[in-house]
Amino acid sequence: MEKTLKALGIKDSNEGCSTGSTWFSSGTELTSYSPVDGKAIAKVKTATRADFDKVLATAKEAFLFWRDIPAPRRGEYIRQFGDKLRAKKAELGRLVSYEMGKSLQEGLGEVQEMIDICDFAVGQSRQLYGLQMHSERSNHRMMEQWHPLGVVGIISAFNFPVAVWSWNTALAWIAGDVCIWKPSEKAPLCSIACQNIWNEVARENSLPDGISCIINGDYNIGEYLTTSTDVPLISATGSTRMGRIVGSKVAERFGKSILELGGNNAIIITEHADLNMTIVGAVFGAVGTAGQRCTSTRRLIIHESIYTKVKESLVRAYGQLKIGNPLDENMHVGPLIDTDAVKTYLAALEKIKAEGGQLVVEGGVLQGAGFESGCYVKPAIAEARNDMAIVQHETFAPILYLIKYKTLEEAIALQNGVPQGLSSAIMTLNMREAELFLSAKGSDCGIANVNIGTSGAEIGGAFGGEKETGGGRESGSDSWKAYMRRQTNTLNYGNNLPLAQGIKFDLS
Repeated sequence: MEKTLKALGIKDSNEGCSTGSTWFSSGTELTSYSPVDGKAIAKVKTATRADFDKVLATAKEAFLFWRDIPAPRRGEYIRQFGDKLRAKKAELGRLVSYEMGKSLQEGLGEVQEMIDICDFAVGQSRQLYGLQMHSERSNHRMMEQWHPLGVVGIISAFNFPVAVWSWNTALAWIAGDVCIWKPSEKAPLCSIACQNIWNEVARENSLPDGISCIINGDYNIGEYLTTSTDVPLISATGSTRMGRIVGSKVAERFGKSILELGGNNAIIITEHADLNMTIVGAVFGAVGTAGQRCTSTRRLIIHESIYTKVKESLVRAYGQLKIGNPLDENMHVGPLIDTDAVKTYLAALEKIKAEGGQLVVEGGVLQGAGFESGCYVKPAIAEARNDMAIVQHETFAPILYLIKYKTLEEAIALQNGVPQGLSSAIMTLNMREAELFLSAKGSDCGIANVNIGTSGAEIGGAFGGEKETGGGRESGSDSWKAYMRRQTNTLNYGNNLPLAQGIKFDLS
């Protein structure tokens, strides 16, 4: 790991704030520990209010420069950033895996997402389209155009310590915005690595400081960001509890927000499902990233005619899972992020039993050689009811609930019958079932899949959810519009001034 850290420009002790070429911070020091082995990786000094103010002032000044760069030229700088990521993919993917605890394949996949969104943004930089409309008045033309917002604040979570930042940043950059990133305190080194990579692009192109900024710190730093009237958009990823705080603070000052919050995702398994495909999708969705994805599969809603068969297949599959060091590519499941997450997992298992659930695959904490960090747990399966309090709640851990249904309409009601609305899926080879699930009478989630699981999104589609998942969209499709302001224009090229709606106003 020492070689990896050196390649990414990470030292034993690091400044936690950067506006580009300038690094600084005057707050307390935090240590990043790996959940893989419990060892200290490196130290990061956090930001103070004065540090935040300095970052914000630099970003505001950089915006005046960046908004004047033609969008395709901004796209060219992002293309170069993507190429730098390609060159550093192995190192950054390894750091993501070690600092966060996800498998190496998932760490590499997260960096690939960054590369993909850069490619997407390059093309999008030539497609920031407005509209032209016919006016009701003669010799008038109406149109819509889009302008950059200014400074965009990004608050990211530990489970995707680099990808979600890049989803926001790449689109904000091509829109003409500059970005301030407040990463998770649980994965600060990933932010430093990303900033170092951008700094290479900025230096090689003589770009000013402030286009990309990071501010490491605790919730106070996030509050400075969310309450600042100089930050018109906040994109925040995290818990529903956090989102309520951020959303209300931003709304108080009439700012804009993109909130990517909790998920309680279900797969409906009908009697017409391909069960081989289903088991693979369900198991990966439930145990990938140790159940610490907002799109992780939490519930399987299974038709009563195949319930026992699916349950037995899952038990066999769970018996084959290999749990251990995520840098070992033979392992399926790595650790939870820290021991606090382990406590939450254990408390959830107790609640399942207290509320009448039945554990089909017992959970527990793994101990002994290779598990010294205390963060490794066994993925668990429980038979449960959808209305149980613990099932209604998102537990960020590998716990999967099995729920039985009779009719597809009942299954869809169960799928929708939780406060969250991020991702959903149905496994069926029946076209009518698939179409019903995708219709307005079907899934109420932002993402609805057929014959794939709930976990794993491509950057081409907009990502986000409904209800307590927050709202707003990131990544692909026309998500770029969230990072810009819409302006309606009417241009009069005639010799008089007719009023809309035929109103007469004669001064003669």
